[in-house]
Amino acid sequence: MTIVKKKVPFSIIASILLINSGGLFAQSLTPTEIIRTADEKFKGEQTGYSVMAMTIVRPSWQRTVEFKSWAKENDYALTLVTAPAREKGQSFLKRGNEMWSWNPSINRLIKLPPSMMSQGWMGSDYTNDDILRESSVVDDYNHTLEGEESIDEHPCYKVKLTAKPEADVLWGSQIWWVDKKEFITLRAELYDEDGYLVRSETASDLKIMDGRLLPTLIELVPADTEGQKTVLKILEMKFNIKIDESFFSQQNMKTIR
Repeated sequence: MTIVKKKVPFSIIASILLINSGGLFAQSLTPTEIIRTADEKFKGEQTGYSVMAMTIVRPSWQRTVEFKSWAKENDYALTLVTAPAREKGQSFLKRGNEMWSWNPSINRLIKLPPSMMSQGWMGSDYTNDDILRESSVVDDYNHTLEGEESIDEHPCYKVKLTAKPEADVLWGSQIWWVDKKEFITLRAELYDEDGYLVRSETASDLKIMDGRLLPTLIELVPADTEGQKTVLKILEMKFNIKIDESFFSQQNMKTIR
């Protein structure tokens, strides 16, 4: 299963529920509550930690980038590249509306301007906004229930997210298919401000991680580029662990391992 005000990962890289919803509870949810529940399921209500491997596929080559990420609510995020060796140690920090990147090979700290949020992260089809969670699928969009459809035999809510006029976001709209029982985002389509499909994301290989049923394989496919995709494999996730705000510092992004 889009990735700064507040944000995730990704569109799909955003979803979860701590309570086991019964049918009556699920039926009473508003479209915004469906999106909030799905978003929180994936990233945690307060904090989150993840280990992932991202394979970038192109017509004539492919490569894999491994990384760890820490996040606190919507305002703090720190991502550390752990492989391949030539890029190991690079890190990315978000504090509020400010973002930086650290490259140890040139010993340089760079502040990332908002204009860079739409650029591909580490050469992938994910954007800097997806990884650093600048925008918020809950706060920056209006939500409408478009109906119900099944994805791989999972009954899903089909919810449309339309960017608010004042929101500074990459996507004009999104459509999410959210599993009605587990509140997992199994599919997402992201559109530009003119309504053209830019990319699709699908989530699969559901497993229990830190007590939550989650997709561990997410495939992102650009709409207009043949033979190109990015596959994200989730290796580990933890939720609501203790992380102080002081963890998200420029000093720590240079020394974190």
